[in-house]
Amino acid sequence: MARFEQKIVMITGGSTGIGQVTALAFAREGASVIIAGRRASEGEKTVSHLREQGAQASFIKTDVTVESEVAHLIKEIVASYGRLDIAFNNAGYLGGKGPLIELTETDWDTTLDINLKGTWLSMKYEIRQMLRQGSGIIVNMSSNIGGHVARPMVTPYAVAKAGVRMLTQSAALEYIKSGIRINAVSPGPIRTPMSRQANETDEQRDQRVATSSPLGRVGQPQEVANTVLWLSSPEASLVVGHDIVLDGGFTLQ
Repeated sequence: MARFEQKIVMITGGSTGIGQVTALAFAREGASVIIAGRRASEGEKTVSHLREQGAQASFIKTDVTVESEVAHLIKEIVASYGRLDIAFNNAGYLGGKGPLIELTETDWDTTLDINLKGTWLSMKYEIRQMLRQGSGIIVNMSSNIGGHVARPMVTPYAVAKAGVRMLTQSAALEYIKSGIRINAVSPGPIRTPMSRQANETDEQRDQRVATSSPLGRVGQPQEVANTVLWLSSPEASLVVGHDIVLDGGFTLQ
């Protein structure tokens, strides 16, 4: 029997990058997967890939910064699938970059809204459903930037991800006795478009990361997906409120 057979999994920001790779990994392990995101064309394309693997899958257009849309997302999942077993709150946005004194209010608000407020709203409605069920697992997407190390020129993102880490830990303590287990992952540079600097190719990004990482290479989306699946599995049943760093040793320097 596959690890996640008969499990209902929802992934925000699941249309591309780490979210998409994680969705495919859950599908290979037998899960039914719901993708939530703002871009319907990309979401439906990912759902097609999932169905090609034989998985039951669907896309629900959702802006995680809008409470009514998040509430609708969870309501639709329960109406269609009956429950929500696992949620991976992956939606994210690097946001405004530059000196603190030159950032605009929009830079700040948009970055915090997507990365922190969006995670909180997602958890709010996921947890409400999981309380009704008496069980559930949540994995949040944090980052080694902000979550574990300071980095100049990306202050809103760093602040948001630091907030996600504490949100994860606080909620984990609140709800573990109700059967809801909550953790996070904090990747470093992963081979996705989000990790590239302006006008940088994949190869240039890989070389830059290789010179600064003790491991000497960029991370792969599948490595993050593997960790999310482990945290969502019975093998990680003792892991509560933890934030797993996947950055090749960068934060140890």
